[in-house]
This record gives sequence, structure tokens and C-alpha cells, in this order.
Amino acid sequence: MAQASGNSAGKSSFGRWGVHLAVLFFVAIWTIPTLGILVTSLRDKDQIITSGWWNSFFSSSQTQAGRLGAAAGQQERDGKFVIEGNIFETPGASTVSAFGTRSAAPTQYPAGTAADLGDGETLQVNADGSYIHSSTKKFEGERGQRVYYSSTVPPKFTTENYYNVLTSENVGRSFLNSLTVTIPATIIPIMIAAFAAYALAWMRFPGRAILIAVIIGLLVVPLQMALIPLLEMYNGVGNLFGVPSKTYLGIWLAHTGFGLPFAIYLLRSYMAGLPRELMESARIDGASDFEIFMKIVLPLSFPVLASFAIFQFLWVWNDLLVAMVFLGTDQEHLVLTGRLNALLGSRGGDWEILTTSAFITIILPLIVFFSLQRYFVRGLLAGSVKGG
Repeated sequence: MAQASGNSAGKSSFGRWGVHLAVLFFVAIWTIPTLGILVTSLRDKDQIITSGWWNSFFSSSQTQAGRLGAAAGQQERDGKFVIEGNIFETPGASTVSAFGTRSAAPTQYPAGTAADLGDGETLQVNADGSYIHSSTKKFEGERGQRVYYSSTVPPKFTTENYYNVLTSENVGRSFLNSLTVTIPATIIPIMIAAFAAYALAWMRFPGRAILIAVIIGLLVVPLQMALIPLLEMYNGVGNLFGVPSKTYLGIWLAHTGFGLPFAIYLLRSYMAGLPRELMESARIDGASDFEIFMKIVLPLSFPVLASFAIFQFLWVWNDLLVAMVFLGTDQEHLVLTGRLNALLGSRGGDWEILTTSAFITIILPLIVFFSLQRYFVRGLLAGSVKGG
């Protein structure tokens, strides 16, 4: 018996460690990309191009190109014409390790070496970026000598990326537009689905099983297939009653329609698992279905309501397709995802804009998730329990 007990304890301990390791693994899988986006969004744009975010806390070596001073700044010394200056906009920002005058050999000469360029012309670039360009002949031309150099750059973090994105034209308005779309589009389906879920879980009426089957079937309908027919139906009804097509009402109804099947399915599964004795006791005391729903079922269903609110909020907040179809792309109604997409369209090569925009879009959903996450797992697990 003692040996069996010891084996059981060993298996139990191994199982606990296995679960913990699995949880840590999946947490890392989800957290590392988010951390990468955050770090990249705070990096200098030049360093983003040359190294990955995991190297952001270490000095990096970069090969860059620049130009020396133009001929207009030359001075004559001891029979030579000399141009002096610093290749860095901010002297001391980095350290030069090597330089060259040809793109094929950007590190041909070590820093501090006086390179012979021929015809009495020499160039010396020092480690601090200062240079001396001299020649026995007078320099000519409006543009200075092109020079390539390899420099060691310390890690640099900045909030300039966020300033550029947040101060872009109409970003604040688009943020408010997204809130205007998301909050009602989250609340409306919860209100409707809660009543429907209670009716399907605890009320007996003809066609109940068929309704449940239809709702489950609607879960697999692709949004892209139903979007255009839904828009045509909405426009037809709107024309009949004189309602404009591009309004918030349209997108609220669209997100409500797409979110209701999952909401009803999730809430019904949860409510069906509530103790039957509570319902029967309330009915014996003379409570109506509405009173049972409002005073018993709804307070007990808050965890699953919070779970669905997280799902719906994330979906609507990150949506671009439905917003563009029902609201269009005019400046007055454009949502945040559309605004940032337009910003990226004109500046697609700027990785700092991409990562900063991505992190800005997930800040509010993260706040909502962590505010309601204590109910999240409890609501989903409880929803998997089937009632009698």
C-alpha cells in the first residue's frame, strides 16, 4: 500500500509539473511576439532595419553611407586644400571602426588611417566621426565626397514613433470612432443573447430544438459569404424607411448579427448548467420567468457574460472589413484600424510605424482582457457543463 501510495504521489507530482511547464510554454508562445512588437515600437528606426529586437539591448554594428563637406567649405593650409567636419549629425553618438569610398569596399580602411585616394588626395576618418579631407588640387563641385563607414551604435530607445503615429491627422477621431462602434456592438448582442439563451435553456416551447440546431449551424457560416447579402438587405430596408446607408446603426446591427450565434450558444451552455433546484424553488414561490432571469440567472451568469464580452470586444475592435463595408472610408467615420492601415499604405517601408500602430491597436483590448480575465476561464469552463 505504501509503495502504491508513493507511485500515486509521484505521478501526481509529475502531472502537476507537466501542466505547469505546458502553461509556461504557451504563455511564452503568446508573450514573446507581443514583447517583440513593444520593444521594436520603442527602438530607433535606423536600428530596426539593421538588427532584430532581441539585439536591441546591445550595441550593434552598422554600415552606413554619408557625404563629406562640399567644396564651398574648403580651406587652404600649407599648400593643400582641406575640408574638415564630422560625418555624424550628433558627434559622439557612435563610434567608427572602418571606412571606405566605394560601396564594394565600405570598410577598406581602419578608423584613424589616412587613406591615399590618388592624385594627392587623402582622407582620414577618426573613431569619433571627425574627418580631414585634403588635396593638392582645389576641390570642385556642389556635393562632397561620398563615404561609407562601419560604426558601433549603442542601443537607442525613443517615444518618437508613438508621437508620430498619435499626432498623425485624424488618429484621435478614428480612435473615438472605434469606441463608438465597439461598445454598442459588444453590449447589444449580450443583451439579446442573454434573453434568448435563457429561453432556449429553461423554457419549453415548440421548435426549441430546431432553433438550437439553426444557431449551431450559423456558427460555421463564413462572414465573407454573408457580408454583401447583409449589406444589400440593410440598404433595401434603409431605402424603404429613408435611413442613410453609411451609419453606425448599420455596423452595430452587422456585428450583432455575426456575434449572436456564438453568444447564444455560449450563454445557453452556461445557463443550462445552473442548478435546476433554484429555478423550481423560484417557480414554487410564484416567480415569473422574467423575474427568475433578472434576479437569479443573470447575476449567476456574469462570468460567461464577461467571457463573451472579451471575445466580442476583441473581434469588433480589430475589425476592418465590416467597418469599411458599412461605414466606408470617409474621414468622418473611419475607424482606427482603417486609419492606421491608410497610414501604413503611404509609409509601408517604415517598420517603426508598423510596430507602433500594431501595439496601439492592442493596448485597449489588453486593458479590457486583464480587467475581465478573472471571469474568463471560469465562464468558459462552466459553460462546458451540461444541464438536465
